Amino acid sequence: MYPARALPIAFAPLLGLALGAALAWVAAPELVRIDGPVIACRPFAVVAGFAGLVWLPVVGYFVAFHGDWSYLYAVAWQRVPSAVDLGLVLLAGAALVGGFWLAVRPVRTRRSGPVVALVVAPAALAAIGLVLAAHRLGVSGTYAQFHGDFGTEPIGSSVLGKGVLVMDGLLALGVGWTVRALLRMAAEARR
Repeated sequence: MYPARALPIAFAPLLGLALGAALAWVAAPELVRIDGPVIACRPFAVVAGFAGLVWLPVVGYFVAFHGDWSYLYAVAWQRVPSAVDLGLVLLAGAALVGGFWLAVRPVRTRRSGPVVALVVAPAALAAIGLVLAAHRLGVSGTYAQFHGDFGTEPIGSSVLGKGVLVMDGLLALGVGWTVRALLRMAAEARR
């Protein structure tokens, strides 16, 4: 069993891109109403707040505390410079905001095709990657333990498993709050 929503760094930018585009779709009525620059609209502020206060900490948690797992045991996390970790976490945050920004023009012109593509394509790639990496994601240990086939434990009985549950809960609450805020703005725009 592997965590469906946990965020290994390899898949976080793809999932962020898809989530950002989906949030733009949710905010469509408000985005259509506003002509100005995307960066000055309320939905952008809500999505940027979600990215900074929820998405980045969740992605960063796995890189900082479970680095070997987050890198899918492909590289020893201790050998990865911290600047690379930071850059990849920031890329994941930028992908979420970027997905929102890329979807705004098609949302405003009521073209659903590009928005659907922005949601489905990266989400499908991430889902394929998660399925292919299921064995690696279902194990908690270090790079050496994973490759030496010793000392690993199933994710469900590990500290990593508890972290996945907590971070998934926080992520779900954050997404729920963000969607609720965007829907409230959409309802105001319809009046």
